[in-house]
Formats: sequence, C-alpha cells, structure tokens
Amino acid sequence: MCYDISFTIDVRTLGDYFPDLVTDTQISMNFDGTHIIGHTYNEHPIIYRHREDNLPHIRMMEWGCIPYYVKELEKFKKQRATMLNARSERILTDTKSYWNKIKSRRCLIPVTGIYEHRAIKGWKNKVPYFVKVAGEHMFFLPGLYSATELVDTETGELTKKWTYTVVTRAANGLMKQIHSEGENKWRMPLFVPFETALHWLEHDLTDEEYKQILDFEMPSDNLEAIPVFSIRTSKLRPDDKAKNERYEWENLPPLELAD
Repeated sequence: MCYDISFTIDVRTLGDYFPDLVTDTQISMNFDGTHIIGHTYNEHPIIYRHREDNLPHIRMMEWGCIPYYVKELEKFKKQRATMLNARSERILTDTKSYWNKIKSRRCLIPVTGIYEHRAIKGWKNKVPYFVKVAGEHMFFLPGLYSATELVDTETGELTKKWTYTVVTRAANGLMKQIHSEGENKWRMPLFVPFETALHWLEHDLTDEEYKQILDFEMPSDNLEAIPVFSIRTSKLRPDDKAKNERYEWENLPPLELAD
C-alpha cells in the first residue's frame, strides 16, 4: 500500500502543470515535505476539478478519507487508518465499498516520490526505498476525495472537512521486489503519465475509460527506486543527508528492472 510520500517542490510550481489552477483556500506547507506519513492525517495540497466552473482547483485536504455519512470524528478514529488507500479493484465493481460511492470525486496528489520498504532474506531490518517516476521532478498520483460535515462537539456547529485517499493497484515487477512482505504485499500506488492524470480529472469519464486508467501499469523501467536510510525514526543519518537521498547499504542485493 502507500502510507509514506514526499513532496519537496514549491507549491507555486503546480501552476506550470495547471495554468488555469484556482486556489480554494490558503495553501500552506508548514511541515517537512521530505517525508509525509499517512497515519498522521496531515494536510496536503490536492487538485480536483470543480463541478461548477470545470476548472482545476487546489485546496488543502487531510490524508485519510472520512466518509460523508460520519458526523463525529472521534467515533471514526480507529477506522480512519483503513481509509488512507483505495484499492483500484474495488472502485468500480464493489458497490458496497465507500470508494464506489465517491468514484466521481477524483483528485490528484502531487508528489516528488513515495517510500516503500523491502524485506531482504537474512537481514533483520527492511530497507526503505524512495520511488519516483524517472526523469520527473514531480508527478501526480490518482486519488479520491470526500467532503464531510462534522459536528463540533464543543459548539454543536457543523464544519466541513476535506479528506483524500491514494488509489493503489497490483504491483509491477519492480515494486513486487520491494513491497514483498506484509498483509498488503505486492501493492503499489497507481503511477500514471501526466496526460493520464489529466484525463483522471475529467468529469465525463465512461466506465471503460475509468477502468483503462485503473488498469494502467507503469513499466518498471519508468520508475527509479533509490535505497535510503531509515525513514520511520528520529535517528539522524550518519551522513547528514536528507531522507530521500541515496544511502549506500553494504551488500545490498540489486533489484531487477524487467517485468
């Protein structure tokens, strides 16, 4: 699955990709975007197409969808961790899934890369990798979003909260080697080319067009997987470099690029 992303590009750069981008709310990045952890439910600048003006809009949304029928967040806290990712296989076909109910609420998550851990036989600890689209400084992960009215337990007033989830799919050959253990092994985010990302935002997608996007598998040689130092710890790197920079692990077995 995908619980760790990176976004180290100036938000203003998004205007180069979306010249007619409309800003809904004040966009702030008051956190270290080198490593963004899903389970902290932090806000991220999310792009979606507005239903009234048909233009791409950007607003801050929290990672981890809160269904529109939830009224009190406190009662949903334990379940929210399951809403960080949406399996692509369930969006169109599982009519009981929340993802099927909000399948028209498509969005894009701008990232510079994602992190995933690789288990290696005989090694005590997994090795984290920073994975990005080769040759791209920034790319966009397809997602779904939700707008929920929650009750303020102190005032009784309703407040609207915007949240999102990252769409995942079966892993390609490269990601199978990295995400090879755990309950959600052999999964990866839905990496797509920029033209496909733009198509994802369109309002009038047919089910067949929708399925074609969900079924897209990014070729392994279009991705770059860089071994990095431990990311889920406050322990500093011995070389003082950033979390998303290459770290040379001694005797690290190479990855095969062929699918």
